[in-house]
Order: sequence, then structure tokens, then C-alpha cells
Amino acid sequence: MTLINPNEEMIILRLLAAVALGLLLGIQRERKKVVEKKSGFAGMRTHAMVAAGSALITAIGAIAFPSDPLRLAASILTGIGFIGAGTIIANAEKIRGLANAATIWVVAAIGIACGLGFYISSLIATLAIIIILELKRFEKIG
Repeated sequence: MTLINPNEEMIILRLLAAVALGLLLGIQRERKKVVEKKSGFAGMRTHAMVAAGSALITAIGAIAFPSDPLRLAASILTGIGFIGAGTIIANAEKIRGLANAATIWVVAAIGIACGLGFYISSLIATLAIIIILELKRFEKIG
């Protein structure tokens, strides 16, 4: 008798992949926070937790509902959308936090992909998002 069944081994692997990719995105956001000396950015812990939670719920959903593995994942993206909305600050002059909200949402999607076992796609998406976030350096200030 083993303590870990094959489903749990799969879930653990998917969870660890999601945490690693969430940490990568979180590190980029932490760097931005330090460089711009701003608070309010979701950082490493937040991104890792969103990715981990998304992966865990999706992996368990895929086992519990094999004919409809995205049943729980659809609810994740809706719920994370509400969390992201809470990070957006609007005033008369400008709107802040859109990239932060989008990053939280996309890290949930990456967690879902990891939860379904799409490791390469998740890695490519993570790298693409990091590149997109780094493009801020080239935007005109005006």
C-alpha cells in the first residue's frame, strides 16, 4: 500500500509546475515594484498562490469531471477577474493597475494549463507574458 496514489503524483507535479511559473511572473512584478518604488503590485507570493490554486482546482476537476475538465476552470477565471478588478485604481487623471490585473488573470490561466498538464504551453505563455511586461520600457511617456 502506498501513501500517494497516481492521481496525487500527477497533481503534485502539476501544482509544482504552476508554482514555479507563477513565481517567475511574480519575480518580474516584484522587480517592477522595486524599480518604480511603488507599492500595490501583486508580487511573487500572490502570483504563485493564484497559479497553484488554479492548477489544483483544475487538476482535481479533471479527475472528478473527466468528461468536462474545464467545468471548474471556467469559474476560476471569473473569480480571478473580480480579484483583478480590485487591483485597478481609477481617478480623474489616469487609471493604474491594469497590467497588474491582467497579470493576475493570466497567471490563473497558466495555472489552469498546468493543472491540465500543458507544461510547454504554460512555459511559453509565461515567457511571452514576461516579454510583454518588459515592453513597458519602450513605451513613450507623454
